[in-house]
Amino acid sequence: MTSTIDPSSIGKPPPKRGRRHVRTLTGYTPETDEQGKEKWLRGDETVWRSSIPPLHKDVPAITKSVVNHVHTSLARQAYNLDDLGAYQAAALSVRDDLILNWNDTQLHYSRTGPKRAYYLSLEFLMGRTLDNALLNLGLKEQYSDGINKLGFNLEDLLEQERDAGLGNGGLGRLAACYLDSSASQELPVWGYGLRYKYGIFKQLIGPDGSQLEAPDPWLEHDNPWELPRLDVTYEVRFYGHAERLDNMKALWSGGQEVLAMAYDVMIPGYDTKSTNNLRLWESKPKRGFDLQSFNAGDYERAVESSNSAAAITSVLYPNDHTTFGKELRLKQQYFWTAASLADIVRRFKNLDKPLTEFPDYVAIQLNDTHPTLAIPELMRILVDEEDLSWDTAWQIVTNTFFFTNHTVLPEALEKWPVPLMENLLPRHMQIIFDINMIFLQAVEKMFPGDREKLARMSLIEEGFPQNIRMANLACIGSRKVNGVAELHSELVRITIMKDFVDFYGVSKFSNVTNGITPRRWLDQCNPGLSSLISETLGIPKATFLKDLYKLEGLLKFVDDPVFEKKWAVVKQSNKERLANYVENILGVRINTNAMFDVQIKRLHEYKRQTLNIMGVIHRYLTLKAMTPEERKKVNPKVVFFAGKAAPGYYIAKLTIRLIINAARILNADPETKDLLSLYFLPDYSVSLAEVLIPASDISQHISTAGTEASGTSNMKFCLNGGLLLGTVDGANIEIAEEVGENNVFFFGHLTPAVEDLRYQHMYHPVPIEEKCPALANVLNEISAGRFGDGGVYEPLLNTIRQTDYYLLTEDFDSYIAALKMVDEAYQDRVEWIKKSIRTTAKMGKFSSDRAIQDYAQEYWNIESTKIN
Repeated sequence: MTSTIDPSSIGKPPPKRGRRHVRTLTGYTPETDEQGKEKWLRGDETVWRSSIPPLHKDVPAITKSVVNHVHTSLARQAYNLDDLGAYQAAALSVRDDLILNWNDTQLHYSRTGPKRAYYLSLEFLMGRTLDNALLNLGLKEQYSDGINKLGFNLEDLLEQERDAGLGNGGLGRLAACYLDSSASQELPVWGYGLRYKYGIFKQLIGPDGSQLEAPDPWLEHDNPWELPRLDVTYEVRFYGHAERLDNMKALWSGGQEVLAMAYDVMIPGYDTKSTNNLRLWESKPKRGFDLQSFNAGDYERAVESSNSAAAITSVLYPNDHTTFGKELRLKQQYFWTAASLADIVRRFKNLDKPLTEFPDYVAIQLNDTHPTLAIPELMRILVDEEDLSWDTAWQIVTNTFFFTNHTVLPEALEKWPVPLMENLLPRHMQIIFDINMIFLQAVEKMFPGDREKLARMSLIEEGFPQNIRMANLACIGSRKVNGVAELHSELVRITIMKDFVDFYGVSKFSNVTNGITPRRWLDQCNPGLSSLISETLGIPKATFLKDLYKLEGLLKFVDDPVFEKKWAVVKQSNKERLANYVENILGVRINTNAMFDVQIKRLHEYKRQTLNIMGVIHRYLTLKAMTPEERKKVNPKVVFFAGKAAPGYYIAKLTIRLIINAARILNADPETKDLLSLYFLPDYSVSLAEVLIPASDISQHISTAGTEASGTSNMKFCLNGGLLLGTVDGANIEIAEEVGENNVFFFGHLTPAVEDLRYQHMYHPVPIEEKCPALANVLNEISAGRFGDGGVYEPLLNTIRQTDYYLLTEDFDSYIAALKMVDEAYQDRVEWIKKSIRTTAKMGKFSSDRAIQDYAQEYWNIESTKIN
């Protein structure tokens, strides 16, 4: 943030900052009655705020509201309206209701001044909003009837909405679930993120099967779910010079200044009036168009400032394989954290409390290392702008922040080059050096003479250039650190954070197992199953959608043939829906009587989509070697992949290319295509997941043991009655503990063996033909060109033949054996359905409602508040 310090003011108390200048409507006085309802008084007239205007709860009011938005908001005529226009009008009508609840929620929090939590995440993978908003407001049936009366179909309008381009993978989807649960649990929680103009990218598939990236213009039409806040802007500084002053303070000046402008997205709770907020920042130039340069004929210079500022929030995860991309990514992280902290500090100051009480009213959760710059930024604000002593500021900081770690992979722990930080954020580099010096002095005092421990715990990793270890900074600057599954949290304590556990003690490091919102991931994506559960248990949907443990009541019906048949009908209906989607997208009809095997997630070597496609090819080669009579005994199977590879991740992109080219061969082979088909569904999104997950019979979560922090797609599949095939890793372990290991198909080596196996691969390699002949055969067939130009795939195949860091050769035989067990179990459809019912029934633990309450009670110390 821009510093406004006058050196002569150092040591003097800062000027008091109050609320922004606001006025009340002329003649009206706001009051609150004994029930907490707000009313406006003007003489003898009383106007209840909650009745201006009423929520659209009946069909006539809904149709009137939609038509009004067609005429006034869209300036369209009723006879000149397409599905997109009808969607926009319906969305604006729903937004009216959200705004009323949002205003009441924010007013209540402003008046009562509770402690608030702020969730900082670089991603919020929200999906579509209209369906979710109607569900949470309890108005879906009314709006469906109203839209029908206007000559449209609600399902058609829902398809008009673009998925918000604010995230990519599990990190962002977890953040979205937590916002939903916070509102549903009536907790005062705001999210802060970036408003990416183009998201990550739109995934296209080239003629040769390779992934192509195109911009995703998800904002090409007005987004009805966001409210631009032209009055909420902050100046953010980059570059310049930081001049050190007395008492560890400094004056940061010069450089580039850009504006952060707020956009608010309302987050409605389910079955409650509580409506929280996601505030997104868009970067804008401070000075904008340079008319002088334009008039001089220098057109590039005239728009240089605008383009430079706009680039900050153009795309999610700019390719950091280039110097420009690396700097832009660091710019994003500071821009977002600086604007968010300025907003949080301003809101706190409205309470008129001393800054020493900041942690009593503010908790900030760092979702992974991306927002770690918030730690030195808050130090800069408190020391340089608010004139607090270093020790007082550090005490405030370390009682405000909480850090969620999402990986134990060393290569995934974020680091930034010191020269880049010194150039882009010179004051923050000074603060990081100061934090490190004081911290290492304390470490040296506790562990005298242990130079290796000092080197490991230092915020600065020595090398050329030096690097800043952001995970270390997040750890020492936070009050508590948590992992996201029991195994992962234990690995954090005994591996990457072991030295810090020795220093702080184990109490600072704990676990919050991830969760998912049952509203979207059961009722919204699988309404047939949700209705069946409600009907069978004899309870309203709201009962189990807000208390997922109620699903255990299904266990009484596991052996009920009538219920089993209804369960199977719902599953078949979902498979038909997916088949229709595939036919519309790819132009092919698939066999819905086959087993549906699904793996959908971000493409990465540790997630081992490569192991899956090798298994598919092995199955194909096995089928080809069978006689026609032998093939008659085989279960038909359809395998689905979906997911995006980072633009610079060559090996992951090669995996996609292999999947697609293998599919072209498998799906055209007349001998086997009825028994095995393979599909890669492009441009994976939340909306696509909502179609794939309810249709799955088996889903694959097959990361190398000890590499997947938790996973949440495993929870979504199991909640929808899909069985799990996986390694003993992440939340797979806890799912098996809940549903019973006889309802899960496990394979592969365990975490303790992984490092020894990698050591053997490195120093005592065994030829793959000897270690795993079946996998060697698959690799040879690929090299020989059976699935296209084999030479193209050699870099991918060599990762297995040579280092095999993710242990495909070690786990392949076990994986194939597990797939055989799945085939055998699927033969008995009655028992398979029973396994499916048991799995859904025992998923109560994995609600994000439980997870967010864990954070609220054990970390943030915030309380639920009913909004009247």
